[in-house]
Amino acid sequence: MDNKEVLLLKKALERQKKARAQAEKILEEKSKELYDTAFHLKESNARLENLLSEKTNKLEGVFTNILDPYVVVDLHMNIIEMNSAAKEFLGYDIEKEKINLSALIPSEYLDYNLEAMQTLRELGVLKNYRSKIILKDKSERFVHINGSLVYDKNNVPIAAQGIIRDITKDTEIKNLLAEQKKELDIIVENSPLGIVLKQSGIIITANKTFKNLLGYSENELKNRPVDEISIPEDSDKLNELNNQMEAGLIDNFTVVKKYFRKDGTNIWAKTSVNAFKDTCGKVKYQVAMIEDISAQHNLEKEREILLKELEESNKGLQEYAHIVSHDLKSPLRSISALSTWLYEDYKNVLDENGVSQLNMMQEKVEAMDKLIDGILKYSTVSSDVVDNTQVDVNEVIKEITDIIYIPDHVQVKIVKKLPTLYADKTKIHQLFQNFLSNAVVHIEREVGLVNIDYKETATHWQFSIEDNGVGIPKEYHEKIFKIFESVGNKERSTGIGLSIVKKIIDLYEGLVWLESDPNTGTTFYFTLKKQS
Repeated sequence: MDNKEVLLLKKALERQKKARAQAEKILEEKSKELYDTAFHLKESNARLENLLSEKTNKLEGVFTNILDPYVVVDLHMNIIEMNSAAKEFLGYDIEKEKINLSALIPSEYLDYNLEAMQTLRELGVLKNYRSKIILKDKSERFVHINGSLVYDKNNVPIAAQGIIRDITKDTEIKNLLAEQKKELDIIVENSPLGIVLKQSGIIITANKTFKNLLGYSENELKNRPVDEISIPEDSDKLNELNNQMEAGLIDNFTVVKKYFRKDGTNIWAKTSVNAFKDTCGKVKYQVAMIEDISAQHNLEKEREILLKELEESNKGLQEYAHIVSHDLKSPLRSISALSTWLYEDYKNVLDENGVSQLNMMQEKVEAMDKLIDGILKYSTVSSDVVDNTQVDVNEVIKEITDIIYIPDHVQVKIVKKLPTLYADKTKIHQLFQNFLSNAVVHIEREVGLVNIDYKETATHWQFSIEDNGVGIPKEYHEKIFKIFESVGNKERSTGIGLSIVKKIIDLYEGLVWLESDPNTGTTFYFTLKKQS
C-alpha cells in the first residue's frame, strides 16, 4: 500500500469519527429530552394522583352513599376513577380494562359532545348535559350529566368529574307523551265537533271545526268571553250548573246554547262542558264540545208546535164527539119512543109481521146506540187523563163477570191468581171486558170454557184469554183490531171493541196477537208495560 492510499484511509477514518461523535451528541440530546419529558410526565402524574387522592379523600364521605354513577376522567376523556354505581351502570371496571368515555358516545351525538366538553373547559362546569351512551352490553341509555373540572394547586385543570343519571325511562315517557299529545292535537283539530278550551269563561283556544262553525279566526276568538258569542237557552239552568261545577259537585254537564256567527246569523248547538281540575281539586280549565243541532232544534220546536196544535185538535174532537153523540142519541131516543108507542097503540091491530118489524126497529136503534157509545169510547182512549192506581186484576174480572151476559153453558176460569197492576182501572176494565164479552158469546159447544192466565217478564205483564169457541179464520187475525171490522155476521157486533183494546194496549206500550183454529178455539195474548 503506498502513501496515497494510507492518506485516504486516514481521512475516511476521521470522517467516521466525526460522524460518530455527531451522532452521539444528537443521541445524548434526545436522551436528555426524553428524560426530561418522562420526568415532567411523572411529576404531572404524581401531582394528579396526589390531587385526586386529596379530592377523593375529601369527597369519599359525600359519594359513598350516592346511588347515581360517579366518574372522574382525565382531559383526554380516559376514565381514571368511578364508583360502584358507575361500574354497575356502564358495565366496565377500570381496574381490569381501560375505557375512554368518548368511545361510549353514539356517532350522532359526537358533535354535541365536543361542544359540551368545550363548554366545560371554558366555564369549568357542565350543567344539565343530556346525551345518549352505549353500555358494555351494547344497550343504549339516555343520561343526564352534571360535571366540573378538577384543578391542581396552581389552579391548572387536570381532570373532570361528573354524576350520571339514567333518564331513559323519563325520556321514553316524555317522548310518548309528546307523541300522544301530537295524536291528540290531530284528533282535536280534525274532530267533527267544535272544541273550546276556556278559563273563567274566557276562550284560551279553539279547534278548526269551531272556528269554521262560527267563521272567526284564532285571534278573533282568543281571550274573548264566551258570553259575547253565545247565549244559553236557559240562563238560570246554566248558572246553576256552573256553580255546581265550581263547587266540585259535578264534573260535566250539557246545555243548549245559541251561538252568534261572524256573518250575523246564528246556530243552535248542544254544548257539553267538562272540568279539568288542579291537584287541589279546583277547576282550572273547562273544555266545551259544541255540536250544531240547528236543524234538530228547529224540528223540535216545530214538533212542540204541532203537538200543541194536535192537543188542541184532540180536545176539540173530543168535545165534538160528545156533542155528536148527544145529537145522534136524541133522535134515536125519539125513534125508540115512537116505536114503543106504536107497539102499545097498535099491537092488537098489527099482524105478526108488523110486530116483528117494530121489534127489529128497536134492535137497530139499540145497535146504533151501542155504535155511538163505542165511537165515543174509541175517540177518548188516548186523550183521557191516565189515572194510574193499584189495580187488582182478580177484582176487575169479578166485576166484569157480574155485569156482562154469560151463557149458562160457559164458565170463566182464572187459572192462577192474577197480579195487581199499577194502571188506570177504567182502561184495564175496558180491556178485559171487551176480550171476555167477545169470548163468551162465540162458544157453541155444550160446555164452554174461558181460561184467563198470565206470566211476568222483566218489563211487561203478559196475559192470555183462551176460549174453546168457533175460532177465527187466519185472514181476520189482523183485521179484527181495526175499527168497524168484525168476524162473521153477528148483528150485535159494532166492530169497535177490539180496536179499543188495541188503543189501550198501545197506550201501555204493549203488543196484542192471537192464535186460533176454526172450530177449535182462540187464545188472545197481550202485554202491558210495567209502570213505575
